[in-house]
Amino acid sequence: MHLKHLSLTNFRNFARLDIDLPRRVILLVGNNAQGKTSILEAIYFLASFTSFQTNTDRQMVNFVEAKNSLAVARLVADYQRGRRNHHLEARLILEPTGTNGQRLRKEVLLDGVKKQMNDVIGHFNAVIFVPQMSAIIEDGPDGRRRYLNLALAQAVPAYASVWSDYNQALSQRNALLKALNESAALSLSKGGGSGDQLEVWDEALARLGAQIIQWRIEAVQQIERLAARVHHELTHGREVLRLNYQPAYDPLPPLSMKLTTDTDRSALKADDIRKGFLTRLKEIRSEEIARGVTTIGPHRDELRFLANGIDLGDYGSRGQIRTTLLALKLAEVNWMKERTGEWPVILLDEVMAELDLQRRADLLKYVGESEQVLFTATNEHMFAPEFVEKSEVWKVEDGTVKKD
Repeated sequence: MHLKHLSLTNFRNFARLDIDLPRRVILLVGNNAQGKTSILEAIYFLASFTSFQTNTDRQMVNFVEAKNSLAVARLVADYQRGRRNHHLEARLILEPTGTNGQRLRKEVLLDGVKKQMNDVIGHFNAVIFVPQMSAIIEDGPDGRRRYLNLALAQAVPAYASVWSDYNQALSQRNALLKALNESAALSLSKGGGSGDQLEVWDEALARLGAQIIQWRIEAVQQIERLAARVHHELTHGREVLRLNYQPAYDPLPPLSMKLTTDTDRSALKADDIRKGFLTRLKEIRSEEIARGVTTIGPHRDELRFLANGIDLGDYGSRGQIRTTLLALKLAEVNWMKERTGEWPVILLDEVMAELDLQRRADLLKYVGESEQVLFTATNEHMFAPEFVEKSEVWKVEDGTVKKD
C-alpha cells in the first residue's frame, strides 16, 4: 500500500494542503497544535471513516469554514494497491437544517463512484498508534470492542456491513423487548403476534452475531500469535503475552474457567455458533423481557490482555502496558499484511516520547520492514541520526507543511 498524494480542504486547521508522499519513512516535526496529528487523523479517516481524536465528526471541519451555513471538508487520497492506482475522496458536509441548525452528512467516492462507507472500508489500509491508546487495556470493554471492530473492518471486507446490520437488528430487538416489558397487555404466549416478532429478530441476531463471533475468534488468535512473538522479543523472554477473548455468548459448553485457561474456539463453525446462540436467546427470553434489553451477543464481548497470567488491565505497570500496546500494534500491521497481501500505511503519533531508548530502537527496527511510515514528533532528535538520514523530514507549522 503506497499513499502517493494527500489533499485536504477545510480539514481541521488546514484550509488547503496538497502533498506528495514517498514510499519511505516520513518524519513530521513541529511544535504542538500545528497540524501534525491532523495529517495522521486524515489518513486514518480515509481507512476507517472514523476519527481517533473525536467522537464528533463535525469537529474535523475547519472552524472558520464551519461558520458558514453550508460547509464542506474534503479528504482526497491517491494510492497504489497492488499494481492498481486508486482515487478515494471523503466529504464531511455540514448543511443547514431547521432554524439556525446544522447536520453532518458524509459522502465517499472511490475512483469517482459514490459508494456506501461500509463497502469502501478496507480498500485503503492504515494502522494508527497514539499514546492515548493505553485506554484499550486500561479502560472499559467498549474501547476493546472498538479496537477489534476497526481492525476487522479493514481486514475482512464484509465485516463492517455485517456489524452494521447486527446493530440494526439489536436496536429493533431491544425496542421490542422494552415494549414487551412495559405493556402488560401484550401477549407473551407461544404463537402470539409479539412472540412472532421476537422470533424474527432472534434469528437475525443469531445469524449476524455468529458470523461476527467467528471472525473475532479467528482474528484474536492470529493477532495473539504475532503479538506474543514481538512481545517475547521486547521483554527479552521475561514475559508471555496472551489475548483472552471472552464472548458474551460463548459457543463452548460452560466450564469453570479462569483467565489463565487456554480456550480454543478455532474449530467452531458459524452455523454451529448460530444454532447455539439462537437456543440461548430462547432460554433467557423471560429474563431479557424483564430487563428490557438484549444481554448476550458480540455487542457485550470482552477482550483481556495478560502477561505471565497477570491481567494487565487490573495490575499492569505503565511499562508493561506500553510494551503490550507496541507489540499489539506491530502485530496488527503484520496481521493486516497477512490478510490483505498489502502493507498498511503505519501512523505513529508522538510515540517516541513515550518509549525508552531500547523500545525506540526496537520500534524503528520493526517498522523498517514496511513500505510507508509516518511519525510525528516535536523534533527529529528523538530518532537516531542514521534513521533521520534515511527518512524524509517535513516541518509542520500553522497548518502548512514544508519539506526540510
